[in-house]
Amino acid sequence: MQHKGILMVMSGFSGAGKGTIVKRMLEKYPDQYKLSISATTRKPREGETHGKEYFFLTKEEFIARMKEDGFVEWAEYVGNYYGTPKAYIEEELAKGSNIILEIEMQGALEVRKKFKDALLLFVTPPDYTTLKERLVNRGTEDMETIRKRLNRAVKETGYIEQYNNVIVNNDVEEAADEIHNIVMNEMKLRHKHAEFIANFIEQYNDDNE
Repeated sequence: MQHKGILMVMSGFSGAGKGTIVKRMLEKYPDQYKLSISATTRKPREGETHGKEYFFLTKEEFIARMKEDGFVEWAEYVGNYYGTPKAYIEEELAKGSNIILEIEMQGALEVRKKFKDALLLFVTPPDYTTLKERLVNRGTEDMETIRKRLNRAVKETGYIEQYNNVIVNNDVEEAADEIHNIVMNEMKLRHKHAEFIANFIEQYNDDNE
């Protein structure tokens, strides 16, 4: 019996380390997880391949798919469209693949509307002070931009309760293993439920022949 894969939707504050954790999970458990491939209307950069880094679409193709409800979620950013193709996720989940979708909070809540059993994971540093230190120490933004990110983080705390699990990223290795254990336990639980339902219905059918 082929069991359906799990859709993991990973969000978190800017600077929490989501991307690093996802990269480590894909390195450590290459046979267990796949990263969701987004569609975009921007032009491919050197070395990028259609169907690997992104699904590259024309604006007309993207809008047509939007009208057909072909995206789990989508957004416009700096003049280009970005979206998560629904068909790709459905096909991979049906194969039993566990899909990681790294996405902002608003998009994550949109995903749950279309995939009720999606596993929502929120990544956070241990506290506010650590988050501020990480943003400052990476040295890529001025203090005004960092303040905006911190203000946004405070607002985002109001939505954390809508997530299944909160992952405190003290250590990337430990965080990757914690998420892997959560997914494995969730998979066992879903398989157990599916087998019980199948057996129950089979016994009912046998009893009513």
